[in-house]
Amino acid sequence: MCKSNIPELMHRTIKYIFWSLPLILLFSCQDRTDHSDKKVFNLNIDQGLTSLDPAFARNQNAIWMINQIFNGLVQIDSNLNTVPAIAKTWQVSDDGLQYTFNLRQDVYFHDDPLFQSGKGRKVVAADFAYSFNRLIDAKVGSSGGWIFSDKVKDSSSFVALNDSTFQINLLKPFPAFLNLLTAQYCSVVPREVVEHYGKDFRSHPIGTGPFKFKYWKEDEIMVLLKNEHYWESDDQQRLPYLDAVKVTFINDKQSAFMNFIKKELDFFDKVDGSYRDDILTKSGKMTSKYRDAFQLKKGEYLCTEYLGILVDTSKTIVKNSPLKNKLVRQAINYAIDKKKLIKYLRNSIGTPATAGFVPAGMPGFDSLKVKGYSYQPEKAAALLAEAGFPGGKGMPQVTLSASTTSKDMIEFIQGELQAIGIKVKVEVNPSASLRDLMSKNEVTFFRGSWIADYPDAENYLSVFYSKNRVPFGPNYTGYYNDEFDRLFEQSYYENDSDKRYALYQKMDNMILEYASIVPVYYDQSVVMLQNNISGYLMNPLNLMVLKRVQKH
Repeated sequence: MCKSNIPELMHRTIKYIFWSLPLILLFSCQDRTDHSDKKVFNLNIDQGLTSLDPAFARNQNAIWMINQIFNGLVQIDSNLNTVPAIAKTWQVSDDGLQYTFNLRQDVYFHDDPLFQSGKGRKVVAADFAYSFNRLIDAKVGSSGGWIFSDKVKDSSSFVALNDSTFQINLLKPFPAFLNLLTAQYCSVVPREVVEHYGKDFRSHPIGTGPFKFKYWKEDEIMVLLKNEHYWESDDQQRLPYLDAVKVTFINDKQSAFMNFIKKELDFFDKVDGSYRDDILTKSGKMTSKYRDAFQLKKGEYLCTEYLGILVDTSKTIVKNSPLKNKLVRQAINYAIDKKKLIKYLRNSIGTPATAGFVPAGMPGFDSLKVKGYSYQPEKAAALLAEAGFPGGKGMPQVTLSASTTSKDMIEFIQGELQAIGIKVKVEVNPSASLRDLMSKNEVTFFRGSWIADYPDAENYLSVFYSKNRVPFGPNYTGYYNDEFDRLFEQSYYENDSDKRYALYQKMDNMILEYASIVPVYYDQSVVMLQNNISGYLMNPLNLMVLKRVQKH
């Protein structure tokens, strides 16, 4: 018997009206004119958004939305250059310890009833002192505390010399400091609004960005409206071009993709495994089915997917593991056909990681100066034999721990290692559980992913600094080398970028030679846009920037 789908259609219609209602009301309340020409950018976030407070900009979804609502002292351009934002100029002292920022005089917070007459007030240096103090305030509990925690003494390190001059005093030089300040954690917030709302500032954000917050029904819809008083211009025209941004929260990627195909969404992020073959050929080109139907953009993404190997021999699990032998670890590095993995499992999204832990796209990356591992199974077999395990004979089984999201990749690697005689058991854990095991040094062989917080290789090399060993930091492999530490600390005092990059490359080569990691691939970001969208610029941090986007 045929089952009626009328209830389902009614439900979808009601839901669509509900989602659209905030926009209809917002535009109709402003005036009585026709709003059919309003340019609304529609996108979907597939995982719950936890906060719009910059102090908690801990994941991509939060970073993307916070970047629309807030600004900082500086920002990155699409080539990862640090360029002015609210700070129009700055000076750095000769010893690298003092940064003085000269602020623009035309930047105002979004309108809010808490301001005098409800009009957003001008941003002053004291606002930055307050915003940065929040990051190191234990009572706030910001996930961005690491930005300043080891770099400043206390709140006295942030000084408002006057309304337009802001100063930061560091404990030690940190050449990547300006890059670090581009992080969304470092956005400016107004004290009176934050203190009024307290923890609820997460859902009542007031910033200075190109879009102002209007409405958020959690896990269903969010609306941002154009900031009519935004301070940035493009070719003499005030930004942004869009009138509004509408965000939905459909967590099923397949359903959200169908909405994109039906043109209900203007933007779609990532090519998920469930429909990857439908969109992309194995060589990474768009299939004939979708050619010309929409735009597909690929770009470098500062993310290294790798396998980590615990090498701290003071740990019992390492003492009893064949992976404590460097020759075995090097054999693993030579045994994996990374090109094949990327082509067949990822439809050519990504680049084989044959040049170190620092990824392609990072300033200073040089595949000619950092010598990684290519696919050489014969060499892998020879190294295994040299280690005393010819063809894997006599070598105990090793356990490779991975998250549920990387199961197909790990099974491919399992097959590659078994081909040279290394017996591998795969242990699949929820992502949070695996991170917990890594942070306690309770796994000897694991799949990891390192994404840049800011565009400097220091962000990657700090993973191998001995003072960052568990439980104090992310040195999950327990790598320790006095010479590496010396070079790492030396890089803090090197202001010449080329000389600092040379130090970074030397450190990266040291890590590769010791083989406590197996870099697998450097990721790429993939976005899809409808054909009537222009002005969306990719960047290697995969930061969403909508202020120059136009909808035609």
